[in-house]
Amino acid sequence: MGSDRNGWKSNIGFLLAAIGSAIGLGNVWRFSYMSFEYGGGAFLVPYLVALIIAGLPIMILEYGIGHQQKGSAPLTLARIDQRFEWLGWWMPVVAMMGIMLYYSVVIGWCVNYFCYSFSLAWGNDPESFFFKQFLEISDSVDTLGGLRIPIVFSTLMVWIVCWIICFRDISHGIEKASIVFMPVLFVLTIIMVAWSLSLDGATEAIMQHYLHADWGRINLFAADPARAKAAGEVWAAAFGQIFFTLSLGFGIMITYASYLPDKSDITKNALITSTVNCLYSFITGFAVFGIVGFMAKSQGVPFDQAIKNGPQLAFVVYPKAISLLPGLNSIFGIIFFLMLIIAGLTSGVSLIEAFACSITDKFNLSRTRVVSIVCAAGFAGSLVFTSRGGLYLLDIADHFITNYGLVLGGALECIIIGWIFRARVLREYINRQGTKLPAAWDFFIRFTTPAILIFLLFLTVKGDLTKNYGGYHTDQLIIFGGGWMLICLLLALALAFGPWTAHKLVRRHEPEEDELLV
Repeated sequence: MGSDRNGWKSNIGFLLAAIGSAIGLGNVWRFSYMSFEYGGGAFLVPYLVALIIAGLPIMILEYGIGHQQKGSAPLTLARIDQRFEWLGWWMPVVAMMGIMLYYSVVIGWCVNYFCYSFSLAWGNDPESFFFKQFLEISDSVDTLGGLRIPIVFSTLMVWIVCWIICFRDISHGIEKASIVFMPVLFVLTIIMVAWSLSLDGATEAIMQHYLHADWGRINLFAADPARAKAAGEVWAAAFGQIFFTLSLGFGIMITYASYLPDKSDITKNALITSTVNCLYSFITGFAVFGIVGFMAKSQGVPFDQAIKNGPQLAFVVYPKAISLLPGLNSIFGIIFFLMLIIAGLTSGVSLIEAFACSITDKFNLSRTRVVSIVCAAGFAGSLVFTSRGGLYLLDIADHFITNYGLVLGGALECIIIGWIFRARVLREYINRQGTKLPAAWDFFIRFTTPAILIFLLFLTVKGDLTKNYGGYHTDQLIIFGGGWMLICLLLALALAFGPWTAHKLVRRHEPEEDELLV
């Protein structure tokens, strides 16, 4: 089946698109802050371990089943076992309705700030500008307030660009865009890193806070139970970061791999995608620590008081540092926010593609029609996040979707492929495509990786039951977090309801009977 599917024109086009999906805004601000918070260079140890025993195995799994079944996540899961089609829908629904709706707004912020960079419009107090003038943030999540028109227009622009890219087939749309965007992104990143390293105070900050390793922070066997527990939290954070940064559990990599030609080296492609993504995070860390180190020295404040986590790093700390530069301030700001826009767009189009492809596979609708409807509905849905209370909604939705929705979906994905489809069957198929997988991969997929993801889920539940996330009221978390999750689940179940065209559920590369034996 799937012979009529348009495919990638080249393997490099596929790799650039997959790497573009993995590289997003979090690579710039989340990884760097986690390195600072969790032991500097020592954090790289659990991060690399997590890549090897969790990130890479699931990446290979998603590439493998997508390539084998030549379908989107719902079609792939339905072909494996129709009882689990709902999980195939859950992943792209969460990607589109749970993440892209607010992710597009954050990219819109980057568009606004790209324009602000020309005149350094944030002034001498970027924090006040961001919260009070730009967002005009309300007092609480209960008061959404009106829409912020500048953000509405920038968000609309983001959706229009994504529509233009996704409207065409995969080779003429996403592949061509990736071939242009990704080299530009890499060049801009190199410029940012080189420029940041040249600033006064940059080298000192990098050596003392980024590359300096506090090995005690990752020692799981520390004599002090409190330190051992804290080390466990660092390791859990590393596994969580790997899972999220590689775009796993979204259905994206399954969909992208389905467009590959029949003979493709699955293991090699997964290894390249994962390595380049993580290497990009590490390299951008030099730019982040360099510019924050410069700002801290310029203002005479400690580094730990200068650095911020999440959006504040991009929209408060960086603008402040840009204003303090001795020259070419606007050019630095333009390069930085253009870099964020490109990183955001390459991830955004993949979130749309995973959902749009699922719809076209199930309902046999034209791609152009589906993408147009999805983007129009997506923009309408994202408007709530452009309101004055949108930042609160974004924060709550992101916490629930990423810490519950994606982790649970990834664990179930491993269990279904590992135990029902059989990990060995998929490994033998992957091995026939090129680079050989060791038998240890079966063990990771069946035991190690789902166990780690379930443990991450347990830690999140335990933490949320101990203390309300972000200081929000319980009813706010239930309504805006749990409610958003429930909407995604109901939509996934609704889309899973109803029959497929009979020939679509014929499994490709049907394994021999003896292959199904344990």
